[in-house]
Amino acid sequence: MTTEIKSYPIDHLTLTGQDDNDALIVKNQVYTYNMLNLRIAALSFWLRDQGLQKGDRVASWMGKGLIASIMPLASARAGLIYVPINPLLKAQQLDYIMGDSGAKLLIANAARLSTIEPIAPDFSFYEERDVAEIIEDILNQQSPNLLPPSQCKDDDLAAILYTSGSTGKPKGVMLSHKNLWLGAVSVAQYLKLDEDDRTLAVLPLSFDYGQNQLFSTWYAGGAVIPLDYLTPKDVVKSCLKHDITTLAAVPPLWVQLCEYEWGEAAQSIKRITNSGGALSEALVRDLSAIFSGADIYAMYGLTEAFRSTFLEPKLLKDNPMSMGKAIPFAEIMVVNADGCSAAPREYGELVHAGPLVAKGYWQDPVRSAVRFKAAPNFSKYASCEGYDNIAAWSGDTVYRDEEGLLYFVGRDDAMIKTSGNRVSPGEVEEAAIASGYVAEACAVGQKDERIGEAIILFVRTALDASNSDDLKKALRAALPNFMQPKHIIWINLFPKNANGKIDRNLLKSQLETHVYASTEKEA
Repeated sequence: MTTEIKSYPIDHLTLTGQDDNDALIVKNQVYTYNMLNLRIAALSFWLRDQGLQKGDRVASWMGKGLIASIMPLASARAGLIYVPINPLLKAQQLDYIMGDSGAKLLIANAARLSTIEPIAPDFSFYEERDVAEIIEDILNQQSPNLLPPSQCKDDDLAAILYTSGSTGKPKGVMLSHKNLWLGAVSVAQYLKLDEDDRTLAVLPLSFDYGQNQLFSTWYAGGAVIPLDYLTPKDVVKSCLKHDITTLAAVPPLWVQLCEYEWGEAAQSIKRITNSGGALSEALVRDLSAIFSGADIYAMYGLTEAFRSTFLEPKLLKDNPMSMGKAIPFAEIMVVNADGCSAAPREYGELVHAGPLVAKGYWQDPVRSAVRFKAAPNFSKYASCEGYDNIAAWSGDTVYRDEEGLLYFVGRDDAMIKTSGNRVSPGEVEEAAIASGYVAEACAVGQKDERIGEAIILFVRTALDASNSDDLKKALRAALPNFMQPKHIIWINLFPKNANGKIDRNLLKSQLETHVYASTEKEA
């Protein structure tokens, strides 16, 4: 079997847009496709002028300005590998990602750069504002030196996106030009985007879902309006100001957005999309009432394979909890315990095969071997010429109904999904122990209607008496806001399993029966 799907280097993405059409609107500055392409070329030239070689990694750590928006394409044009870092992370997490990726250059704003001095970085760093000025200086030259579109190969690495791992340290997911290009094509196709669309990008550009807001819209020739919002009301106001047609969010944000009076701001919305957690039936009703003229797309994905499924909007009312079916270019299988294709209503692991599957975890063959394994023998890619037969085994339990619609059952790992973020329990636990106030720690998720899951941190004190205030202060200094525990529970002895490890599942089950309610302390 031979399957050939045409893809291009990701920096070619904006070249097909109409020169005079709006491509990017940052605050009050409008960039047409022509203006955007010139700045991509200038930034790529400047990056190469820093002595960087093909395959070197470069990183950004900033909000959604011009530089953050064009860095993925400019880096690719320079033959570099882009490492976007969530601006909500702090210096400790930055230090790990920069070290693990081996990134040689970082662009960030002045406030963030001021926090990295204590870690004595061994990489060069530049202020975002200065780089923006350099780009304009290059373009103002009479004959500026601009790099032409790249000739990268499909399987060349284009980006490394870091996602939290259940064992502690973030994992760098390696994405090729083909992964990114076909992801943009796929989403643009099933969302039916076109050049008249205007996308409000509220999700972090360091996430695959957030980054694709740019890529899919630009593939369709539309305009993107990035927004670093302070309150959900800012989102509503921006939708009205910019006549937004496309809005993507995660369930906790949708819950907050539904609490506002939208009025005329909802009238231009043609489609809303959801991922990062399932929509509840109540939320589907609220969204349908507010955005009565919009298509609502429920989606499921994992960074290791970008996006896997979507539900046709016309099916949402009768199937509000369904994940839908495979997106274009994806083969989605439900594999039972015997390694066979699961029957309807039979539980199995969701396995994703095809050209959207990432190339593994950066410099991590052990964890790569767990997630990226040979496709099941019944996969159409199992003996497909031109593919390496590797599938992404999600670790998520799902089932199909008789109509082929998929439904999520549960997550097999210990990840905590809170406010649209995947949080590693290990990162929270390590920060607690590093504070010096506790000897042992265990973080678990507890269902929370507003944020998905709240983080509950169990700790055993390292001192004669628990010191909750000092621990909370240390955690606030070490971890971003979305990683802060809602409650800290002090216990004298952790339950252990047969391997001598903390019994995380037992702690979580006892939490649900309120065994520790009397020792609970609000964080």
